[in-house]
Amino acid sequence: MPELPASVIGLGISVPDMSFTRKIAGAIGGASVLFFAIGVFLPPTARVERELAIDAHPATVFALLNDFHQVNKWSRWLAADPNTRVDISGPTRGVGATMTWSGNIIGSGTQVIVSSEPLQKITTRLSLQDIGDIDTSFLLTATEFGTTVLWRYENDFGRNIFARYYGLLLDGIVGADYEQGLASLKAMAESLPPTDFADLEVEHIVVTATDIAYMETSSEPLAAAISEAMGNAYFAILNFMDRHGLQEAGAPLSISRAFDGSELRFDAGIPVRGIVATTPRVQDSVRLGRTYGGAAILIKHRGSYLQLAATHNKIAAYLAALGISRNGDAWESYVSDPTRTTEAELITHIFYPISGEN
Repeated sequence: MPELPASVIGLGISVPDMSFTRKIAGAIGGASVLFFAIGVFLPPTARVERELAIDAHPATVFALLNDFHQVNKWSRWLAADPNTRVDISGPTRGVGATMTWSGNIIGSGTQVIVSSEPLQKITTRLSLQDIGDIDTSFLLTATEFGTTVLWRYENDFGRNIFARYYGLLLDGIVGADYEQGLASLKAMAESLPPTDFADLEVEHIVVTATDIAYMETSSEPLAAAISEAMGNAYFAILNFMDRHGLQEAGAPLSISRAFDGSELRFDAGIPVRGIVATTPRVQDSVRLGRTYGGAAILIKHRGSYLQLAATHNKIAAYLAALGISRNGDAWESYVSDPTRTTEAELITHIFYPISGEN
């Protein structure tokens, strides 16, 4: 080692031992080589999974996963940053439904449903600020006691050695959040009506208000009593129509009004046309009015009228699971003529007014 000038030594500046420095540099270099050598052999992908059994039908659980409005009711991620701005766009549910957020704590990102297989699987793609895209999925399996949900996180780090090391920590980081999320999902699903609505065929429509002649009616909640009450009401309505020259404009219907456990109250009605200024608005308990107009769901019930109550139970479970609010009384339209149609082939249209989805 060359001698240092006397002026430098005189300033009292310590001179490092160059041999020791070389040892430190060598150690760091060796550690770096070892870090990358090990990283090459680490798994290039990472997977985190959590599974939970839920005492609810797959249709109910699927509804809570396939709609970001519903997801945000059980997911715990917003609790970390209550001031987060959240925007949901695209289809209400299913493929293309999109949620975008921006918060001071949880940052910014977007989540999109990229695949939706009814009652089986939902896959979403997370696009996170400064991280990139991540796919997560929910796999549903029907069981004797309800539904098993598997929540899976998968990521491919490719050649990124640093990310591969990060992948080793993911289970501890993400796993706890998944466990808490599934527990919240379970609590919400099990709090909803337990009826399975998987076979319910629902159309979301807009109905047009129409004129009707109707009669307020009540009956015991027994099939024979309801049938008799309806028959008497329709007979009176038809007489009113004949007296005032009104024509039928649709199938007979009944609008549910109230049920207290011992008495069912409803309006028996027939859509009409031909109303003029001189047509009385009320006569002998028969009134003129208009049906609901606006957003609604339509369910086509096939079979016995005795099974209508079961279909209404399914509709109630459907609305609850999808978070859809009713906007008035439901009504039934008896499309088939029961004197000419076998019981198994009877068609009844059931309408439920809704105030909009979510």
